[in-house]
Amino acid sequence: MIDIFGIPIQAFLGQILLGLVNGSFYAILSLGLAVIFGLLNVINFAHGALYMLGAFLAWMGLQYLGLNYWVMLVVAPIVVGIFGMIIERLLLRHLYKLDHLYGLLLTFGIALLIEGIFRSFYGVSGQPYPTPDSLRGAVNLGFMILPIYRGWIVIASIIVCLFTWFMIEKTRLGSLLRAGTENPKLVEAFGINVPLMITLTYGFGVALAGFAGVLAAPVLQVSPLMGSNLIIVVFAVVVIGGMGSIMGSIVTGLGLGVIEGLTKVFWPEASSTVVFIIMAIVLLLRPAGLFGKEK
Repeated sequence: MIDIFGIPIQAFLGQILLGLVNGSFYAILSLGLAVIFGLLNVINFAHGALYMLGAFLAWMGLQYLGLNYWVMLVVAPIVVGIFGMIIERLLLRHLYKLDHLYGLLLTFGIALLIEGIFRSFYGVSGQPYPTPDSLRGAVNLGFMILPIYRGWIVIASIIVCLFTWFMIEKTRLGSLLRAGTENPKLVEAFGINVPLMITLTYGFGVALAGFAGVLAAPVLQVSPLMGSNLIIVVFAVVVIGGMGSIMGSIVTGLGLGVIEGLTKVFWPEASSTVVFIIMAIVLLLRPAGLFGKEK
């Protein structure tokens, strides 16, 4: 059996896979945060609660309506996105001209409210969600055993992340979104409904969190606390990649997931803090983040 630094290769590759799975969630969630901050200048602290809401919607769809995983993988992000658009229309819209702190405090309050509602109904214990039949089991790759569902998480997250990057950075729609946030009056002069565009952008950003929640449901216990346990790490990922950087969120999320996974092999005690250590180093050397633009 081949060893890497004294670690069996199966265990080594298994930790890389686990890191990629965690990194996939980091990438999708930080991407949603980057879209919202980069285009709307809102620090969306409710992102973790909306991620949890997506997971709970998948669980409730199965328990109460008999809707399977594949249906909820589409329905839950749409519902979360609509809920996000309502929040933007009724609350966030009034804070755009104020300091970022007001948006952060408002979304933090919304997160506490959502989490509190679910805790009052379901407590803090997790609810199991079954892996879909078509994604059960594992594939023997020769050098390791690959659980099919975990492989699906990585593939699905990369596809969604790259699609989002392409739409924002390489299409006319993305150009209009960026222009609408920098000079809304000029864009409105061309007949573009900028307020509606901003609402849809926020809805899309939080829909990404809902999508990540559905992906996470079969591998994690669906719990009211699942978002609050993750959101601090995701914010660290966004800071390291660069606030508002789309590609930075994707690359940094996946990369830090792998680094975290390998840390569990070589230095388990530091696995829960390695992301924050890297964040401190990056902020000292490059305050704008690895992919951020220096002002």
